[in-house]
Amino acid sequence: MRLALTAAALILSSLPALAQTAYVSNEKDNTISVIDIKTLAVVKTVKVGRRPRGILLSPDGSKLYICASDSDAIQVMDTATLAITHNLPSGEDPEQFALAPDGRHLFVANENDATVTIIDTQTRQVAGQVDVGIEPEGMAVSPDGKLAVNTSETTNMVHWMDAVHLTLIDSTPVAPRPRYAIFERDGKRLWVTSEVGGVLQVLDVASHRVFDTIHFEIPGVPRDKINPVGIRLTRDGKLVFVALGPANHVAVVDAHTLKVIKYLLVGRRVWQMAFTPDLSLLLTTNGVSGDVSVIDVARLEVIKSIPVGRYPWGVAVRP
Repeated sequence: MRLALTAAALILSSLPALAQTAYVSNEKDNTISVIDIKTLAVVKTVKVGRRPRGILLSPDGSKLYICASDSDAIQVMDTATLAITHNLPSGEDPEQFALAPDGRHLFVANENDATVTIIDTQTRQVAGQVDVGIEPEGMAVSPDGKLAVNTSETTNMVHWMDAVHLTLIDSTPVAPRPRYAIFERDGKRLWVTSEVGGVLQVLDVASHRVFDTIHFEIPGVPRDKINPVGIRLTRDGKLVFVALGPANHVAVVDAHTLKVIKYLLVGRRVWQMAFTPDLSLLLTTNGVSGDVSVIDVARLEVIKSIPVGRYPWGVAVRP
């Protein structure tokens, strides 16, 4: 018994502390980099399925969901042991997904199928599928869990779904190649980036219509290199951070005036972002430079670069 307890203690001591941990998907290495937020250093690298991209945590932080795109699966990692416990039936080529607020249903964009697959995380079965536009990409679920949206890159639309009855209810034309969507905390506005359009658009959730468009201009950066992708909003609703892809900058937008406050230079081909739980830091994944930039949110300054794997794509932070 004593030997068994000693072995268990050794295993646990070799794992990173659960508090303040970031997970980064490296799509070319088929790995997840585990970062200790206190030291801002990689403490472990875990092998996963082929071409991991979108990642997110369960509401209690006990599970990390991973879009293993070329494995055609959603993998589920136990964050306590960093072991893959099981796969979920995702449909073909999952890239991004969103979890309902109660953690029950996972909405998955299947890029090659022009569908959204809804998975029941408890039964581990497909609960439904919704046909959407060509090359579905971004996914979001409203804070009240009643609406889900998908962006289709080739159809150039936001598709609105009834998240309870799993049906398509409306579609809204947006700027070319919409990549990412996120609801505000009160559920009244939806923010959508358009990669080829080079803009951030704001939609009224009640009417499903675009009411404003934000453009970006960075001195010395050609306009065709400004390709907005990931978005993050501060909890107080005052600031919006927008990853600008190969422009190698993150734009900081005032959510009330809809004006750009500042551009922050980060790594090459910035893609996705995640806040630490206290919102003091924002982490960005930089695909081409193979690193994570750390932004001090209060000062709006980049304070560190953390080397990770090849082509980091998604990032999630556990409290």
